[in-house]
Amino acid sequence: MMICGLHTLLLLGAQLVLSVRALTVPTSQNNFFYHDFLKGNSKKEIHFRGVKLHVDSAQPSVFAVRGGNATMPCRFWHEPELSSPREVRVKWSWLPAAGGDETDVLVSIGSRVRSFGDFRGRAAIRCEVVDGLEDKSSTVDLELQGVVFPYQHPRGHYHLSFLGAQQACKEQDSTLATFTQLFQSWKEGLNWCNAGWLADGTVQYPITRPRVPCGGHSLAPGVRSYGRRHRHLHRY
Repeated sequence: MMICGLHTLLLLGAQLVLSVRALTVPTSQNNFFYHDFLKGNSKKEIHFRGVKLHVDSAQPSVFAVRGGNATMPCRFWHEPELSSPREVRVKWSWLPAAGGDETDVLVSIGSRVRSFGDFRGRAAIRCEVVDGLEDKSSTVDLELQGVVFPYQHPRGHYHLSFLGAQQACKEQDSTLATFTQLFQSWKEGLNWCNAGWLADGTVQYPITRPRVPCGGHSLAPGVRSYGRRHRHLHRY
């Protein structure tokens, strides 16, 4: 048995809800703007020097629980306001936290929205607004709050070495939990009588309701520890 913790920054696994609206909103520290020098558009609207497109991501970071929904803020507007609506192309892309190529997630033009590949039904963390030949972008970080959960081998207790526990957590898209993560989960009510591997090679388990099979009634609630165990020989 081992105790796994979901990655605290896991962008690919979250299902999100996009919130992109054309609004007149107050400025903030994350606003971007530029001068629109275009002479006109498909609606034959004249744009004079000094018209600005603003892109605002008022929240620099958004937190979500794995499997839940999150709203990624991206609002844009023109100053001064246009006399008639204008279709603006909004593009969302995924920027991997660990680096790598940017991947298109969806593109929206007016009421038409198209998503791509494995991201169908999902969103990403970067919005790009293109107005004519100009474009501006804003970035919002999405962080998934880690969840600590016990995992037991299908054949029961005492089958996983430390390396086996690491691999089993990896297959659950997780990592072995740290003591700090386990202790915080115990404070939040996690109760599990079976000892399991932690990231530092120790074997511990959280108890909120002491009972005979878990150290007896004489021991106070807390995180029980077997100490550091042999990573290859011992099984939990």
